[in-house]
Amino acid sequence: MHPLRESLHAELHARPSIYFSGPAHVYHFALLDDGVSLDGLVRQLDELADNPGRGVQRHGLLRIAGCAFKWERHSEFLSLTWVVPRLADTSRWAELPQPLRGVLDTHRELIISALVILVEDQADADGQPSSYGFKDPAGSLLGGGDATVWSDFRLSAQGFNRMLLVNRGLNAYRLGRMIRRLVEIETYRMLASLALPAAQQLGDTLQELDRELIGLAERNAAADNSQAKALLDGLTSLSARLMRCSAGCRQRFSATAAYAQIVFERIAELRESHADGHQRLGVFIERRFKPSVRYCAATEQRLDRLAAGIANLGELLQAKAQVEVEEQNSKILESLNARSNTQLKIQKAVEGFSLIAISYYLLGLLKMTLEGLAALGSPLSSKVLFVLLAPLFLLALVLLARRLKQAAQH
Repeated sequence: MHPLRESLHAELHARPSIYFSGPAHVYHFALLDDGVSLDGLVRQLDELADNPGRGVQRHGLLRIAGCAFKWERHSEFLSLTWVVPRLADTSRWAELPQPLRGVLDTHRELIISALVILVEDQADADGQPSSYGFKDPAGSLLGGGDATVWSDFRLSAQGFNRMLLVNRGLNAYRLGRMIRRLVEIETYRMLASLALPAAQQLGDTLQELDRELIGLAERNAAADNSQAKALLDGLTSLSARLMRCSAGCRQRFSATAAYAQIVFERIAELRESHADGHQRLGVFIERRFKPSVRYCAATEQRLDRLAAGIANLGELLQAKAQVEVEEQNSKILESLNARSNTQLKIQKAVEGFSLIAISYYLLGLLKMTLEGLAALGSPLSSKVLFVLLAPLFLLALVLLARRLKQAAQH
């Protein structure tokens, strides 16, 4: 068996739901991971549980104060869900009971999402959502009409977002899964919104970088060779600033896209229909949540466009520099060619003068030789011999010069 087979197969059971029935308060929390607190929090919860000893894992199903409790570790947060049955004398929006309240009070700064869902049976529920303290609520029939959910998405004095679910015909399994969809919508909506402040802060910086890039492009269009280094330095500085912005936000924007997709999928799984003419819960969330997601996506696209613009301007600078280098090389080659032609002309002139000088000295040597022969008693005078031999001698020199020139050309 492959060593990863069991762990990969266990992923099918990595996100269990809590199945329950009857009126209850469902408390759900999402705590961001600060790198030091969550492991200790999980161990503390395990010690409070009625069934301790499971240790730190990726998820756990416990019972705290006799009530079903579930925790799950995610990549950047910890989720806690506690189902507390509602007694007849319990108020509709009861405060978070002990001991969980005491545990979470020491980690309040990590809580990014706090949701309480009041689950009521249809027979016991008040027909008007305003009776539960909602102001202008959104509501939907869920699961083909087997449940109704209401919420005005306003935080209570304790910091909870409150929802009311009226069970019309869901059994314990379907009710548990429906509750899970609702808490995931709220949790991932809040996590996806974490990128919005960063995107808003980044807007002014990107606008400034945009203006600088436009200025560099205009300077590049009108610049001469002396300004190339200044343009390159400005482009390098601009690229470094953009990389710092991108490195700090890319991961957050990617997480926002992933979380938003989960939110929209869970809304689709609710199978909503209209309830008493109110705006549907999913429509309310989508209309107010999608602009934030789109703004983050648009900011990420601005980062990409700026990076592409900087890269294009860098390529233009490089092409311009390459053309200038080629022009300089062409001028150098032309100068070398002119110098070679001059040297060749000088060489030919020197060869001509050398040939004349050599001919002059050789003719003088021939004349002296003939005069010596005449003094030794030659039947012909030196002048006659010189007139007869001089043309032959000059012809030999001409043929020798031509042969040397042909040899040099080859």
